[in-house]
Amino acid sequence: MSVAAPERVDLPVSGMTCAACARSIERRLGKTAGVERASVNFATSTATVEYDPKLVKVRDFVGAIEDLGYGVPAERTPPDSEESGYRARLIVALLFAAPVVALGMWHRLPWVQLALCLPVVGYSGAPFYRDAGTALRHWSANMNTLIALGTGAAFLYSLCETVSGGHEVYFEAAAVIIALILLGRMLEARARGKASEAIRALMDLQPPTARAVRGGAEIEIPAEQVVVGDTLVARPGERIPVDGAVLDGESAVDESLLTGESMPVEKRPGATVFAGTINRSGGFRYEARKVGRGTVLQQMIEMVKQAQGSRAPVARLADVVSGYFTAGVLVAALITFAAWLFFAPFAVAMTNAVAALIIACPCALGLATPTAIMVGTGRGAGRGILIKGGEALEMAHRIDTVVLDKTGTITRGKPRVIRVSAAAGYTEDELLRLAASAERYSEHPLGKAIVEAAAERGLALEDAAQFTALAGHGVRARIGQREVVVGRPGVKVTVDGAPAGEIEIADTMKPEAPEAVRRLREMGLEVWMITGDRAAAAESVAREAGIDRVLAEVLPDQKLAEVKKLQAAGRRVAMVGDGVNDAPALAQSDLGIAMGSGTGVAMEAGTITLMRDNLNGVADALALSRRTMRIIRQNLFWAFAYNALGIPVAALGLLSPMVAAAAMALSSVTVVTNSLRLK
Repeated sequence: MSVAAPERVDLPVSGMTCAACARSIERRLGKTAGVERASVNFATSTATVEYDPKLVKVRDFVGAIEDLGYGVPAERTPPDSEESGYRARLIVALLFAAPVVALGMWHRLPWVQLALCLPVVGYSGAPFYRDAGTALRHWSANMNTLIALGTGAAFLYSLCETVSGGHEVYFEAAAVIIALILLGRMLEARARGKASEAIRALMDLQPPTARAVRGGAEIEIPAEQVVVGDTLVARPGERIPVDGAVLDGESAVDESLLTGESMPVEKRPGATVFAGTINRSGGFRYEARKVGRGTVLQQMIEMVKQAQGSRAPVARLADVVSGYFTAGVLVAALITFAAWLFFAPFAVAMTNAVAALIIACPCALGLATPTAIMVGTGRGAGRGILIKGGEALEMAHRIDTVVLDKTGTITRGKPRVIRVSAAAGYTEDELLRLAASAERYSEHPLGKAIVEAAAERGLALEDAAQFTALAGHGVRARIGQREVVVGRPGVKVTVDGAPAGEIEIADTMKPEAPEAVRRLREMGLEVWMITGDRAAAAESVAREAGIDRVLAEVLPDQKLAEVKKLQAAGRRVAMVGDGVNDAPALAQSDLGIAMGSGTGVAMEAGTITLMRDNLNGVADALALSRRTMRIIRQNLFWAFAYNALGIPVAALGLLSPMVAAAAMALSSVTVVTNSLRLK
């Protein structure tokens, strides 16, 4: 009895303020019956749940999240709305906090300070207190709990002091802390918005309308109404709305935002076009082949979403620490207060405890890994490198051995005419024209190579009569008044029984292959080539590419065994192939890199898919992984070091609450800004 695959849903979550919030939601969802895996990404404000639809429904997840005091909006909040919300509250906080600070410096007019502080606490700081109260009702704590306790303690103490006629008040501390935290949140929201630009850029590639031919007339319709089989029209300068095949017309299409390829790609009848690409020059008609979520563009968007919502193994330590962090900080603040109360006034003990509460920042821990993954995977997507998730990103930097499939990876993967030798009485063009005319309707790869070579030279072909395919031996056809035979396996051409010349065909090496291999070796990687070709032919290609380790005469089903052998020898292997006959080896390897169009099996088998059929993408992907992991380590070091140093300094009374608030805001912004260096 087969078990149905779990369904997956991504839910936008509003109201999260730190990693502890994400951890709380994740725990609650994970305990829900029918949930196989739950992951909450603080940086992307997304909850990802894999579940059994027979046991649980999406509405159950929404209810669980809302019960904790967070929201699940019907539509994802625009990137700039969070920033603008913080900005409005920050403006109010700054307007009222400035005079409070001025009065507080001279310990004057405490009742006026109270009046000025009320809008800051009541409006600007309201979300902190509301969220802290919600968390308390569920017996949990988060960053807002620390902020509410710290500023609330300063405000309530000052209120009591004012009512009793005292002048030792700390209204300025409460007001400035709220203002500084709002400033940090606003800057953090802006930086997080920049980190998610890649996914928005991909989504913006989808045009809203399409030009369809209906009833013989050209009409404009919404892109979502296009169905497979529709005939569409592409005009110069327009984006293509769906994947399809060119029916008639010629043009050059800019695919750079989809594949990273800077040069426009020539499109002729039969060529494939992709949604989101730009028709640069001529107009053409094409048939819709893939629409909606089936297009390569939508698959890319989905892969990038999954990658940006994923968690790298290196983040597990941060997750564990942040889960217990808030409770630990509360205990540290209580100990600080109790210790200072023994040999200092109540106000001093309270101030130092507030500083210890405020300096603590699980936000930086929660943002350290996901922001770097967001920017790294987004950067890769912009260059045609699709990385399936944080685990793939982390594994890529551990690779020490790269195994390259030959056909379609190092070589072009299809035969090309490399030399035409004409006998006496014939020119090269005449020989090629006769052979291509005979092969015009042949399905053999060698025949297609001859026809393509003739088209590249602009040769006009003739119709063939009495066409006969000679199984394993070539084709025979009558071209005009002459009988032309194109023989196999070598391509020898005879006309009316007499030799007319030879056409040499080979699977040529990609021009970038030697440079790509050199780059991989300079990165300290061991490069192997694997192929089903004869050893002599394989050695020749490997020598030209600069590869000195070759596995030849390996059948497709044996490639998996060869990868296992390398892994058994202690190597971390990246397998690079076209994603079709290499699928088992791609799946077995520590890192599967699929070359080419990124469709079908290629996108499923590889943990990294290169949309551009260029071998340099392998080195680019591995270099991007190394840089991203370096940024993640820097972020984690900063986040841990900041808290390890900041809390004891505050507890020792060496830090004022206002300076602690500024430092806390700076830590989160620093982590996100460091991640943005990947762009």
